Amino acid sequence: MNSDIDVHGTVAAGFDRVREEFAAVVAEENGESGAQLAAFVHGRQVVDLWSGPQVAADTLTGLLSATKGAATLVVALLVQDGMLDLDRTVAAYWPEFADAGKVAITLRQVLTNQSGLIGVDGGFTVAELADDRLIAQRIAAQRPFFRPGAAQGYGGFVTFAIIGEVVRGVIGSSIQELFDERIGTPYGLDLYLGLPAVLADRYLPILPWLATPEMQSAFEANSPGSHSIPGISYNLNAPGFTPDDVLGLPNDAKVRALGQASAGGVGSACGLASMYAVAISEIGGRAPLLTPESLAAFTTVQTVGHDLVRGDRAPYLVGFEAKGLVNPVLGATAFGHSGAAGADGFADPHTGLAYGYTRRRAAFGFSAPENNRLAAVLQRCARG
Repeated sequence: MNSDIDVHGTVAAGFDRVREEFAAVVAEENGESGAQLAAFVHGRQVVDLWSGPQVAADTLTGLLSATKGAATLVVALLVQDGMLDLDRTVAAYWPEFADAGKVAITLRQVLTNQSGLIGVDGGFTVAELADDRLIAQRIAAQRPFFRPGAAQGYGGFVTFAIIGEVVRGVIGSSIQELFDERIGTPYGLDLYLGLPAVLADRYLPILPWLATPEMQSAFEANSPGSHSIPGISYNLNAPGFTPDDVLGLPNDAKVRALGQASAGGVGSACGLASMYAVAISEIGGRAPLLTPESLAAFTTVQTVGHDLVRGDRAPYLVGFEAKGLVNPVLGATAFGHSGAAGADGFADPHTGLAYGYTRRRAAFGFSAPENNRLAAVLQRCARG
């Protein structure tokens, strides 16, 4: 472990232990990868830290499935406005979706990974994965991979392409446009579902994960087959597509430019934390984005069983991961979403904590356990 790691940024009084834990996390990576950590409590920023070569406070990187938190907030606002009904069928909004045994699938089933739609036969090309409209075209003809409502299976790249067609049909705008209009621009968030060209030089590519030969061998021995349920969800059934391609997807310029709403977002840790802060806290005289009724609707646990893609540790709310079940130090209604490369963001309404974390080098095995460590220290400091 390197004891000479430089950690930049500030923490509020009472949060010094967070800086220490963040320093320990980046030291375990020998400082090579780079990371950012940000947090708010009741709308006040209490942590803004970063470390690593080329990493600054405003560095942007790919969020992968942490993007789903932003897309879910858009859906929550539309439900809050009475524009969408979670228990109506997708086909009621998007008739073409009804083909191939999908007529009865509801929005709630899609948003809780119970629709049976985890990918497509033959996989997607990278050009298709960049564009929600192209993903949706393929999904419209796809038969579910398990009976809707009978099981839970994570729809890694497809969930918000489906919901996006619903939103487009009802509102006439994309999820990406609505995020920018209603959340990103009004609140000045450093988080983008479609990275503007003028910000391109702030993007640092995600680096491939590093592992010892023993770790890599163990991963390969236990990794899913390309045509298994997990393999289909991670698009490994596409010719030549590998786990490195999953993790590096936001490094594709078209993916960043279009910002597909399941995994194509770009942002900073501060952008993630700020987004969750405005969702639950009054900031600058503005009421929280979500009303208590909306919070209740979207933060009630929906699924807790075995996930056919992600295993036993994937409980879901509506659109969000059930963070309070993944990390018991958090409150029962804590909500957010992680990304395969290690980014994570959440809000805990009980303590008012909003959290954002990014790392430049992809976490090994699609898992960044340091998020639970950092969240636990933050929660203790927030309670103190």
